[in-house]
Amino acid sequence: MIKLSIIIVNYNVKHFLEQALNSIFQSNTSFEYEVLVVDNYSADGSVEMLIANLPQVKVFAEKQNHGFSKGNNIAIKKSKGEFVLLLNPDTVLEEDTLEKVVEFMDKHKDVGGLGVKMMDGSGKFLPESKRGFPTPMAAFYKMSGLASLFPGSKKFGQYHLTYLDKNQTQEVDVLSGAFMLLRKSVLDNIGLLDETFFMYGEDIDLSYRIKKEGFKNFYFADTKIIHFKGESTKKGSLNYVRVFYQAMIIFLEKHYSGPQQKAIVLGIKVAIYLRAALSIIQNFVKTIAWPLIDIITFFIGMVLIKEFWENVVKINEKTSYPKEFFFVNVPLYITIWVIGIFFSGGYDKNYKYLKIIRGLSIGTLIIAAIYGFLSMKYRFSRGMIVTGFVWAATITLCSRLFFLFIKGNPKSLFTDIKKMLIVGDKTDAMKVVQLLQKVGIKKSYLGFVCNKKEDEKEEEYLGKLDNLKNIADLLKPDEIIFCSKHLSNNKIIGFMSDLGGSIEFKIAPEEGAGIIGSHSKNSSGDLITIDVGFKINSSSGKRNKRIFDAALSLLFIILFPIILFFIQNKKKSLINLFHIFIGKKSFVGYSDENNLDKKSILPKIKPGILFPKDSLDNKMPEMEIAQRANFIYAKEYQVFSDLNIVFRNIGKLGR
Repeated sequence: MIKLSIIIVNYNVKHFLEQALNSIFQSNTSFEYEVLVVDNYSADGSVEMLIANLPQVKVFAEKQNHGFSKGNNIAIKKSKGEFVLLLNPDTVLEEDTLEKVVEFMDKHKDVGGLGVKMMDGSGKFLPESKRGFPTPMAAFYKMSGLASLFPGSKKFGQYHLTYLDKNQTQEVDVLSGAFMLLRKSVLDNIGLLDETFFMYGEDIDLSYRIKKEGFKNFYFADTKIIHFKGESTKKGSLNYVRVFYQAMIIFLEKHYSGPQQKAIVLGIKVAIYLRAALSIIQNFVKTIAWPLIDIITFFIGMVLIKEFWENVVKINEKTSYPKEFFFVNVPLYITIWVIGIFFSGGYDKNYKYLKIIRGLSIGTLIIAAIYGFLSMKYRFSRGMIVTGFVWAATITLCSRLFFLFIKGNPKSLFTDIKKMLIVGDKTDAMKVVQLLQKVGIKKSYLGFVCNKKEDEKEEEYLGKLDNLKNIADLLKPDEIIFCSKHLSNNKIIGFMSDLGGSIEFKIAPEEGAGIIGSHSKNSSGDLITIDVGFKINSSSGKRNKRIFDAALSLLFIILFPIILFFIQNKKKSLINLFHIFIGKKSFVGYSDENNLDKKSILPKIKPGILFPKDSLDNKMPEMEIAQRANFIYAKEYQVFSDLNIVFRNIGKLGR
């Protein structure tokens, strides 16, 4: 007889799913269980992986993305277990997790649903492991920050029940859909997941109905799981605000009735609009913060330099700069410097000081070039330009260092190379190092920590597994990668819990082709593997492609009387060039054959006049050429790729 049905809804997280399933099949259980995976039309080969590697899994390959609720319902209807476990694909279980939670449910017949202690990829406790119902006041305390200021207060800590001990098993209101163990007989009484909820809120609704039926929801603290992605949607994004609070409205309208319902729902809607407005303001401020700081500090610097130039350098000449200097020259200099930093990537999320210097240097060269064309009325001093550059380089360094010093990571301004420690035998550890090298990720490799007793005497190792905490305290790694071949999930999760905080953790599965992890619940899952990662989707890739399109299309428009002799369809080519210049199209886009493939995992880009396959001379079938060329183009994108394709196919611009 099947005791437990484990249900996972998957969408484009093949490697995370494989790791989750491996942790399930490594479990030590005294009962029979089944695993059902509903794939919501993934495009990353998830179904193929399941069929090839995990034939014991019951796979439901859907032809559309049904969302979380409907996806789970599809499998629940086919399940045979006494208990149903709803599990996220980006989780890792301890070997005894399943045995412990089922044993608890068997002993407590009044419990309808059970959740467990969850940690993110840096070993931090996830507060959504235990929650209260999202009443208007609980939501207000959370949004206002009072919950964070007074976590021990029963009044202010209602949302995440922060006043309850996370290390104690106890009754709670709401369980997380990431790990939700349910009694099948209770589901038969209260019904399945409400498919009105697409992404958020379905676990709250189900938890509410369990309690309404007279059963209890419990938070079980005697086992831990990793939930790599956590709530991966960015909390400050408008999409998160809209979807999450819309789910709250659905919940309130469904379960709150009477004359107060409309007032409650209206209050929540007002909160949504206020939160959305706040998100817009926050995102806007984050976007313009550094450019604005630079503009202000650059201007202050130019004022100080002007005073220094007048009163020290040229005091004998009694030089006085006219108002045109501050109304024309200084704004022009600052604008060019800021634009230079922007296009150099100095305002990207993970900027480096070298990019800022590069942007300022390019800007200074442009200013020097423009200076020669200015009328004598606006030519004041090249020395002011050079001194301004020195000031800009110095003040940007100081301001960034100050900000990063507050965050506790000033070294990230100069390098993104992290100190890495690998826990595993030499063979597995070298596989990790080789994979990182293949995908171009630079790490400062500290060494191995032995996880096999027979290898403890090897000189290559820094120490034994039992001494990992001491080794970490001594070497202070930024990242620890666990090779799971000879290491139990219980130990991995235990070390993550003990060392959690500032260290990032990743797992290299025994049979997997990648390294899996995530730094925090607010970051999407981090996957390092050879077959993913598209340079064209990076901020620099997007920016460089757009700059290339705009600059070259403008040049071609200007030189059109000359290049028209090389183009077949002249009228259409001129229209295409204008469309490229305004950003409606791009010189190079994915091949038209690929546009018919709705399952493509390639990042979205503008429609192209030319295609990556246009640069290939290959006798493979047309479709295979197009798909392979598209993939390589997106993965290894650089401006030279576009330049090569354009000049090899300039006659086809009139397509």
